[in-house]
Amino acid sequence: MRIERDSMGEMQVPDNAYYGAQTQRAFENFPVSDLKLPTPTIKALGLIKRSAAIVNHKLGFIPKNIKDAIVQAADEVINEKFNEQFIVDIFQTGSGTSSNMNTNETIANRASEIMGGNIGDRFPVHPNDHVNYGQSSNDVFPSAIHISANIEVENSLIPALESLYDSLNKKAKEFDSVMKIGRTHLQDATPIRLGQEFSGYAQMVNNGIKRLKNSQILLSELAQGGTAVGTGINTHKDFGKLIAKEITIFSGIEFKEAENHFEAQAMQDAAVELSGTLKTIAVSLSKIANDIRWLGSGPRAGLGEIILPAVQPGSSIMPGKVNPVICESMIQACAQVIGNDLAVTLGGQGGIFELNLMLPLIAHNLLQSIQILANSANIFTQKLVNGLQADKKQCEDYIEGSLAMCTSLVPLIGYDKAAEIAHKAYQSGKTIRQTAMEEEVLDLDKLNDLLDPKSMTEPNS
Repeated sequence: MRIERDSMGEMQVPDNAYYGAQTQRAFENFPVSDLKLPTPTIKALGLIKRSAAIVNHKLGFIPKNIKDAIVQAADEVINEKFNEQFIVDIFQTGSGTSSNMNTNETIANRASEIMGGNIGDRFPVHPNDHVNYGQSSNDVFPSAIHISANIEVENSLIPALESLYDSLNKKAKEFDSVMKIGRTHLQDATPIRLGQEFSGYAQMVNNGIKRLKNSQILLSELAQGGTAVGTGINTHKDFGKLIAKEITIFSGIEFKEAENHFEAQAMQDAAVELSGTLKTIAVSLSKIANDIRWLGSGPRAGLGEIILPAVQPGSSIMPGKVNPVICESMIQACAQVIGNDLAVTLGGQGGIFELNLMLPLIAHNLLQSIQILANSANIFTQKLVNGLQADKKQCEDYIEGSLAMCTSLVPLIGYDKAAEIAHKAYQSGKTIRQTAMEEEVLDLDKLNDLLDPKSMTEPNS
């Protein structure tokens, strides 16, 4: 162990640690869970420190050799070389100060090492005076949430949903000629094409993508430049604008200085909005997974209208059983996202005067939701949707036996007569077609035209 000092005195820090006294103190103060900062947030913190060093050098505040060392060390953080050095629990100081200092100390010690100094000496690179120059935890951590969430949405979640949309849309076209019974209230309804059903699923996913892109508009605004309370004390007036430009160049995603720093630091409304969008997507995906699970139920005592790919044995006691496990995985992930949204919403209520005090909680839940939705969407696409098949015969058999077929007769024979035919068909166990023929309500050709399932899947001409 080595001895380091911070403003509160001496602390013992492991010899191999790149973090310092403040990180160690926080580690000992918050042994709450085994949850650490999400990797995308760690990378975002590294990106902020990298960009800040470049901007502060351009503004004349730190020399080139220190800037270069900080950039190299920050790049290593971004490349996940030092993930194990980020040891502070998620349930820590609400502003994320401990994690900001964890970042400052790790990068400062690594930068000092690069320049030939010793870890723990806080020289030649100082965690506060150099790595954190012109910044405060109060603008760094809100910025890190926006950066990490926006990057993960852009590079991970949207591509996963686009792939799922493409797969569902392909199935909608493939299944367009398959007639099946519609269902409302879990009861037989008028016919629908299986492709129409899947087109609805595809549209749900597409709507989710649109919602995400709308959420990204406010996520692109960064609190950086507001420092402690939004006034920008101890930083250059152009720092916020310049660091946003630098982060944009590095990430390839557009960021800009917040329109109002007091709003950007006092609240996390953009994160709450994104979480609500993730919840909405989770509701859609859960519905899709549930429908497909039911449509594929059986194989001999369920609906059995579609055939799900078999990916693993389904039972430890029943040989040959195969379960819709990919659907079940998706449904569970969606439930977690919905639960996370409540935590993020409560976190959003942590804005007290000039600072939100539940930032690490928001970061954890928001990034977990993005990650599991993206992963689940990819798995759902690759291991389920791509391999779905329709059981055309089963679909058609359900249609002919459905009492809802009488609906198409209503315009010509009236609601009451059609209901009478449906009741008689139900009592006798016969089809609507058979009963209508016996009742001679229409000539045969007209009856067959009206009871053509395909004609029932579009509005009347």
